[in-house]
Amino acid sequence: MKSPIRRQSVTRRSFLQSVGLSSAALALAQTAGADEKIIQGFEKATINPDAAKGWVPFSDRKIRVGIAGYGVCKFGAEFGFQNHPNVEVVAVTDLFPDRCSELAKKCRCSTTYPSIEEMVKDDKIEAVFLTTDAPSHFKHAMLALQHGKHVGSAVPAVFGSLEDADKLFHEVKKSGLKYMMFETSYFHEDTYAMRQIYQAGGFGDILYSEGEYFHYMPEPIDSYKGWRVGLPPQWYPTHSNAYYVGVTAGSFTDVSCTGSRSIVPHLQPANNPYKNAFGSEIALFRTSEGGTSRMGVSWDTPGGGGEMGRVRGQKGSFHDKYDGLVKTLPNLHRPPLPPGMPAGGHGGSHGHLTDEFVHAIIQDRKPLVDIAQALNMTVAGIVAHQSALRDGERLKIPQYKMG
Repeated sequence: MKSPIRRQSVTRRSFLQSVGLSSAALALAQTAGADEKIIQGFEKATINPDAAKGWVPFSDRKIRVGIAGYGVCKFGAEFGFQNHPNVEVVAVTDLFPDRCSELAKKCRCSTTYPSIEEMVKDDKIEAVFLTTDAPSHFKHAMLALQHGKHVGSAVPAVFGSLEDADKLFHEVKKSGLKYMMFETSYFHEDTYAMRQIYQAGGFGDILYSEGEYFHYMPEPIDSYKGWRVGLPPQWYPTHSNAYYVGVTAGSFTDVSCTGSRSIVPHLQPANNPYKNAFGSEIALFRTSEGGTSRMGVSWDTPGGGGEMGRVRGQKGSFHDKYDGLVKTLPNLHRPPLPPGMPAGGHGGSHGHLTDEFVHAIIQDRKPLVDIAQALNMTVAGIVAHQSALRDGERLKIPQYKMG
């Protein structure tokens, strides 16, 4: 299935104008932007002076990394590649020269390229970190893999297309290279603890799980060619779906999803390139363990937001803390980070994701969020949106598994 997105250039400015704001109101909105709150999820974790305690160097090797993308979220520098002792950032790129220059400065890198198409030709680069616009993740990952580069990618792995998911999966398998999606929920403190408990048998089979990504957006966050304007919620599902897949390494097998029509202007079909009317989509999945999972994504419900979740299993449950039958648990604290490596935003997950990707390459092992888990999270949302468009019809979800 090909994505139905029409590639229109819909920026925040053009959106505000299209819904009838006066030029004075537009100017006021832009002025207010200088004082805008930090984008949800980018709040920095409290600095832990003991974060590096117990960290042991494991290699003298430095991975030569190229970084692509430095948009409104400035993701290219936010994950700390430039601070990792086993990384040398050797090249950066962004389509906008001023952003490219700033990214190079932040990453202490002297080599820049005008596009990722040019950067991937650089034979010095071993791995590429993609923080480009979400609709381009598939194209850019394929490009990097075909040029012999390991790939770390911001979420989601693909954008609205089951066909692209199949192509990416087969390209990763054929290449033999590492692919890791940087899903931030995997290294939230609670998800990390749940994963450790699950692997130690503290839950047994998980019978019920919940995940939520609630991000109120009465106006869309600015984005390249306006890709966030009216975005179908379940096309950006991994922050919530990680609260099952990232705990168990399992998958969702089928789904019934309900979409709710919105009063938010950019979530009206006439005002976005997707013709999307849903501001919230709540999916009820069957899991590969035979359990049930409720995963919700919402752009249009005011109130507290963020990435959160909980699980209930045969032997125990986790909602802020473990309650269960198993009395001896493994270490639930996230591993130490290298000295000078900040934990970063999204619940202090950024640094841990980068460290995991670097370890996977140097140790030649499967990364935690490999291509199968990345697609099992992403594709479940694509099918969930299809279900919502069919008034909740239960649909089967393609399954991905590495051999």
